[in-house]
Amino acid sequence: MVATTGIAGCLGRGGGSLDSVTVAYVPIYPNMQHYVMEQENYYEDVPADIIVERFSSGPSVVKAFASGDVDVALFGITPAMVLVDKGTNAGILAANSKNGFRIMATTELVDLYEQEGPNTFERFEKEHGRKIRFGGPPSGSVPDIVLRYWIQEGLDVGEMDSVITKLKVSPAMAVQTIQSGDIDATIIQEPFATVIEQDNGFGELSWSGSILENHPVTVLFANQKVIDDREISQSLVEQHISATEFTADSPDTAAGHAASVIGSGVSESLAMAAMDSRASSFTSNPHQITDQAATMCEFVANVGNTEEPIATENLFAYESYDAIQG
Repeated sequence: MVATTGIAGCLGRGGGSLDSVTVAYVPIYPNMQHYVMEQENYYEDVPADIIVERFSSGPSVVKAFASGDVDVALFGITPAMVLVDKGTNAGILAANSKNGFRIMATTELVDLYEQEGPNTFERFEKEHGRKIRFGGPPSGSVPDIVLRYWIQEGLDVGEMDSVITKLKVSPAMAVQTIQSGDIDATIIQEPFATVIEQDNGFGELSWSGSILENHPVTVLFANQKVIDDREISQSLVEQHISATEFTADSPDTAAGHAASVIGSGVSESLAMAAMDSRASSFTSNPHQITDQAATMCEFVANVGNTEEPIATENLFAYESYDAIQG
């Protein structure tokens, strides 16, 4: 855990009701703004003491957030839906990333898909005597929801669980798992998609931006205490916007910041290469992801992660972003 003291508060620009804010993040590439904000010291301009805490997964942040140990989180939008469904008073202040997945597969499967399109699944099963094995994170996760949408709505080939064999594989393990032949395809974020692409035996089946255009991946999520403290919430969003702009203007430097914080085999050169991917799309504007968030809310409810689809007016807190935009 790393504590960062807000310089603005020391200079008398404080006055907010919160003395400190705990910011949680999951160390994945789509949370690019956090790495920039931390490494470029943007958090120091927030009028509160910022305590940064690293978590291994979205579900672990959900537990900490629900217990009140975390005030702000940068993580997938589906954990945010789960928290709102559980009655947590919180909302999305800003988007982090969108269109952030690529469906990678063996070249055999890519070639078959180019020939057969939606008939690929039936043709593969006839030829191999089994369904296509897809690796991916758990049901209800952001990539799982996008994959379900692709199969059930985009291709209209039936319920996902009846069309493919889905194996639970973490993003970090997907490269090794597909290269070993244990799966035929995976829906994966950067920079891991770039690693798979660099192997001649694999290629891209589809990109999530063409499946569900402008769909959200990760978000900046805050509890009601932070949202109500307009000085702090607006400052967080301001710094987030600055980090998005920094990433656009200095992608290599931003990638280096990501690599230095993420670690876990994500080298600086890999992080830089992944910046060229169309699945590396960073934004702060929450309005860009609202419509597709509503679609995803339906699917999250369908797999049982929430009791009912979350209304977007209960999921988003636009006030701080809109106030900054004037």
